[in-house]
Amino acid sequence: MHAVRFIRHAGLAFVLACSPLALAQAKKAPAVSSPAYEPQSGQEGKDVVWVPTPQILVDKMLDMAKVTPADFVMDLGSGDGRTVITAAKRGVRALGVEYNPDMVELSKRNAEKEGVAGKASFIKADLFETDFSKATVITMFLLPQINLQLRPKILALKPGTRIVSNSFTMDDWEADEIATLTSDNGCTTSWCKALLWIVPARAEGTHKLPQGELTLKQNFQMLSGTLTTAGKTFAIEGGKVRGEDLTFKAGGKEYRGRMNGKSLELR
Repeated sequence: MHAVRFIRHAGLAFVLACSPLALAQAKKAPAVSSPAYEPQSGQEGKDVVWVPTPQILVDKMLDMAKVTPADFVMDLGSGDGRTVITAAKRGVRALGVEYNPDMVELSKRNAEKEGVAGKASFIKADLFETDFSKATVITMFLLPQINLQLRPKILALKPGTRIVSNSFTMDDWEADEIATLTSDNGCTTSWCKALLWIVPARAEGTHKLPQGELTLKQNFQMLSGTLTTAGKTFAIEGGKVRGEDLTFKAGGKEYRGRMNGKSLELR
């Protein structure tokens, strides 16, 4: 008897559920929306944990790179998209590379809200499989070991490409410029240092020039070597290459030059 009563009740429930009134009410019932994704500082990522870069440092990093609307900025590990969006607000075309798909969608929504979706774009991708060759500026907040893994790929970029890192170094590739913000500047976290590198041209080798024979050894942007001119050989002092431009002193005279591919023009 209990079994029969259960079947009848179940049947009645099924009939009621399928009645036009029940179906109409079901259509009117509001859909349950999932809560908006909110990243948490310190959350685990593929290669690093996510910690947001303070906005004041984002601005400083872009200032150090001398970003203009003629640039194409790529932000590696773009998180919530703030660096890309900030660049886009300056009229710059910018791309964020992020492995977490939720972060990518959040960044796209943030760009829409800020009215820069036309300049700011985001892709889900692995940093180590991404082509950086079209970037003129690269920004990042990655761990030192990740920077070091990416370094050969970065050094192969077009000379003059600017690289800016939040806090972390490139090991023995010394930064061309370092800026540290403090609470006096409005930076209230531990992550208040920006480091800038400019990809150097490859100037190493022996160059036959109107001024004489210049032999250069190169360690990243630092140059050493000799200049033989008018029958005398002088050691190079303070040699440095910044993008395609190089400077050094030899025999008490300062020289400036520019790399044009593999050729050096000295003046």
